[in-house]
Amino acid sequence: MYSQEELKSLVDNTITALSYNMEAPELIDPVKYILSIGGKRLRPVLALMSCNLFTDNIESALIPATGLEIFHNFTLIHDDIMDQAPVRRNLPTVHHRWNVNQAILSGDVMAFVANECFLKTPQHLLSKVFRVFNKAAVEVCVGQQLDMDYERATFVTHDEYLRMIELKTAVLIAISAKIGAVFGGADDENSDLLYEFGRNLGMAFQIQDDLLDTYGDIKVFGKTSGGDIIANKKTFLYIEAIERASPSLRNKLRELFSGKEYDPATKVKNVTDIYDQLGIKRITENVARDYIKSAFSYLDKAESGKDRKTELIRLADSLIGRET
Repeated sequence: MYSQEELKSLVDNTITALSYNMEAPELIDPVKYILSIGGKRLRPVLALMSCNLFTDNIESALIPATGLEIFHNFTLIHDDIMDQAPVRRNLPTVHHRWNVNQAILSGDVMAFVANECFLKTPQHLLSKVFRVFNKAAVEVCVGQQLDMDYERATFVTHDEYLRMIELKTAVLIAISAKIGAVFGGADDENSDLLYEFGRNLGMAFQIQDDLLDTYGDIKVFGKTSGGDIIANKKTFLYIEAIERASPSLRNKLRELFSGKEYDPATKVKNVTDIYDQLGIKRITENVARDYIKSAFSYLDKAESGKDRKTELIRLADSLIGRET
């Protein structure tokens, strides 16, 4: 059995060993930058852990699993441009360090590098694995579009928001677990159980991410606190607050998210004060924990030795235990 730390090291080494077309270094330098500045490597590690549930031979899964990380970072580059985010993992975002045009192009090439990684899949699994990945890649883009649509929408329902984060965040985590199980030789039933484990884990992860954007320590979280509030993003916290607020507080919150110019620090404080009045932090933590419990229920059903699930359980626990 591999530990989380061992798998992360394998992924890091694989990323470092990747070869690129160096005819235009300006294209590749941002790619190397975003891939070198850390991150949990959650998706490839999850894929390799899921593979390791069913087999000790994870070699054939390593490069395709790394493709999941490259694709994820491609989405981060483009998300940061759309969100006008200045910081990622405590360092300048790609478009801030270079420029927007360079970030777009370097992000684009990462999608094709990810495809090259998936083409290293053994032939008998290639069609199945690539179809799962490609479907999720389209869903991620749909989720991002819904996220942008909801920024302009007057009202977003609880269910609409949950569907959006399922597409934007959870499906990539879900297919990471499923693809890993496929590489491990799992049958359809077990690989689908791993998908549901990953999907629920992804929902918890994104809800926790929303929470950390407002309440997280920038030194731990790696982003500027309150960025979602400044960008008028209708996060889980905002939607819960709108549903639970009195008419006067609801109007005040909508006014703060109306797009009018406010001093950023003042806006973040005023919105956070409303969240505090309504107990939104505790509510959000409880919902994230419920998704984690659901994730574990699917993992319990997977036909693998209990000792082989230890690292997956530890990984899930570490996600919900991130500091606020």
